[in-house]
Amino acid sequence: MGGVKKKDCCVVKPAEETWTGSVPLSELDQSGAIIHVSTIHFYQTPSSDLIPTTLKQSLARVLVPFYPLAGRLSRIHGPHHRLQLNCNAHGVNFIEAESEFTLDHFLGTHHHHDQSPSPSADQYTQLKPTVDYTLPIEERPIMIAQLTRFACGGITLCSSFSHAVIGGQSIGVFLTEWARFARGEVCVKTEPFHDRSVLGVRNPSSSRAPHFDHAEEFSQLPALAEGTKKKKSSNKAMTLRISKEQMETLKAAANEGRDTSTRAYTRYEALTGHIWKCACKARKLKTEQATGLEVYVDVRNRLEPPLPSGYFGNSSIGVLAVCNAGEIMVKPLEYAASRVRGAIDKGSRSEYVWSYIDHLKSEKDLSKLQDVSVYGNPNMSVSSWTRIPLYGIDFGWGKEVYTGPGSQRVDGDTVILSSCTGDGSLLVSLCLEALYMASFQNHFYNDIP
Repeated sequence: MGGVKKKDCCVVKPAEETWTGSVPLSELDQSGAIIHVSTIHFYQTPSSDLIPTTLKQSLARVLVPFYPLAGRLSRIHGPHHRLQLNCNAHGVNFIEAESEFTLDHFLGTHHHHDQSPSPSADQYTQLKPTVDYTLPIEERPIMIAQLTRFACGGITLCSSFSHAVIGGQSIGVFLTEWARFARGEVCVKTEPFHDRSVLGVRNPSSSRAPHFDHAEEFSQLPALAEGTKKKKSSNKAMTLRISKEQMETLKAAANEGRDTSTRAYTRYEALTGHIWKCACKARKLKTEQATGLEVYVDVRNRLEPPLPSGYFGNSSIGVLAVCNAGEIMVKPLEYAASRVRGAIDKGSRSEYVWSYIDHLKSEKDLSKLQDVSVYGNPNMSVSSWTRIPLYGIDFGWGKEVYTGPGSQRVDGDTVILSSCTGDGSLLVSLCLEALYMASFQNHFYNDIP
């Protein structure tokens, strides 16, 4: 794609000597795909020649407490195919690029409160650092950052992190600390906790916990029914805005008919149920077709004992809700919301999480699980970034005008974001097969009561 020229790439290493050695990754680190996940921040800033230097110097300093990001992964040879993190200070790649476009080219509709689609991850491809997966895993950087300057003086900072090393919560904490260091702070606000073995040892008294059949859960992902016509289609990303008023209406609709002795459905449960309904309708699923929805539960405060504050690693598990598409499409929103809640409640139980980790430990080869994709028709996955500290990241030139996922390429991958407009609206960033997009958008707005 034209428009963006990469000018410079350097390696940023920790500013001081850091601990060196190898750390085995936890089971939760290795049960997902071994890919990089990205966040992108757009800034409407008067461009200054000092910006690259400020970012690189503060990155070198923040990598001292967050030294695992400057390391490399490697495979442990043995009967169990596992990964370890080598803390070797090999450094982070930092790319500088320039674009002939202005910020408005990417964010044109973003400042307006209408229903026109906001920019989507498809448009950001060239603003995102590329990871060379042909390199052996030992040579791939765990983190790569790309700073792109626009013709108008605005900038974006897109940071990609190996998902095997950290998840969303830890990414937010790291970016917040990096920004604080760029503004001149000299020590971290939240000390990162690097001992991943705490996710391997559970309280012995809980070993009599109920048994969960995780092997069955992992294998019960619905497949598209035989005979369903599936045109060859490319996936497309799109971001839709839902206003505070529309969200309140949806939440009220989900709570209509609810047994009042139970707690009210949350924004997340109502919106996720709505997204699931709209996807089933847009894909024109048959009534008897089974459909799966995966939700992610951050377990750091739900475990007994809870994970230490500042735990720097993956701390979320994916839990599946499965039912017939007909029920999701025809029944009131309360039904879909109740299925979402059921999955969250299951994943929030300490004994379930420990049992899930034990199951992963018993798997000889976790890479088998990494290929079991929860995505693709007839399934969806919805994660919420609204509580992750990714907003208001100020490196010294003001807060971002937009932040979101740097890439979405997998059918069914959905992220709920807070909007940077401060008007209480939310953004739903999703990837679907292109032929279902218009229908999804139509249902998304028209099915709000």
